[in-house]
Amino acid sequence: MPIRISDNLPARHILESEGIFVMEENRALSQDIRPIRIVILNLMPDKETTETQILRALSNTPIQIDIDLLRISTHESKHTSKEHLFKFYETFEEIKDRVYDGMIITGAPVEQMPYEEVDYWDELVSIMEWSKTHVYSTMHICWGAMAGLYYHYGVPKYDLPEKCFGVFEHSMTWSKPVKLFRGFNDVFFVPHSRHTELRREDIVKIYDLRILSESPESGVYAVSDRKGRQFFVTGHSEYDRFTLDSEYKRDVGLGRPIKIPVNYYPDDDPSKTPVMLWRASATLLFTNWLNYYVYQETPFDLSLLNVEKKTKLDLEEI
Repeated sequence: MPIRISDNLPARHILESEGIFVMEENRALSQDIRPIRIVILNLMPDKETTETQILRALSNTPIQIDIDLLRISTHESKHTSKEHLFKFYETFEEIKDRVYDGMIITGAPVEQMPYEEVDYWDELVSIMEWSKTHVYSTMHICWGAMAGLYYHYGVPKYDLPEKCFGVFEHSMTWSKPVKLFRGFNDVFFVPHSRHTELRREDIVKIYDLRILSESPESGVYAVSDRKGRQFFVTGHSEYDRFTLDSEYKRDVGLGRPIKIPVNYYPDDDPSKTPVMLWRASATLLFTNWLNYYVYQETPFDLSLLNVEKKTKLDLEEI
């Protein structure tokens, strides 16, 4: 997929070195097509790493995508330079009058705090409410998924006795074919790194939600609304090979209680190169979302988005 990002964004050089087609801004402007417009709300501290991972995950279909990067204005980032933020990111105030085909809301390392105590919660609530009328389909990731389910549906999160950390087996649990998981194996792997969880019993009570995928070890993985407008994914399919390795060695160095990530290092030996078990399923996840719930469903004229709030999809097709 040709993705269009700023010519000077550091992620561009990494992606191009991997053979990913990143379109120059001038070339994109000359294309006589309407590209998909995606906005990424990046809540992670190391924004450069996260933006590269998300952009890599979006780069595997023939659809042209225009990317806007969004930051929270009511929180000061301590791990990303102000120069990078002001050069490549916009604030909600700057983009709130636009409409988008799709949106991704990332995780954030605040999962053990009550939602209302997160210093940017009010701004995030405003963005999530705005997304219902200005974005056709939104994918929430990890803490972003928990925050979205809490805000939109009142689903609580629970502290875990120890961190859910590693690469776990998953399967589809919805009884009918689900386009988000079209082409997946019966069993597939997903990285998780979190201190909290969602519980099945809270979700199944809500008519508008259904659990699409679970793991016997890591629990609920993917949840959607009945129309394919909102997806909530508790894992990190976008992670690259060494992300869990970096997190593990960071926590060991800080003296934090942390176990070796499950199903990650050969022979559970941190000195060995991690085995990547999730790349194919990660590619399919983002490709299927972009194709079936964004590209195939969004009005060609995005100005109609506010009045076309209902998708053609129904429960049988999701």
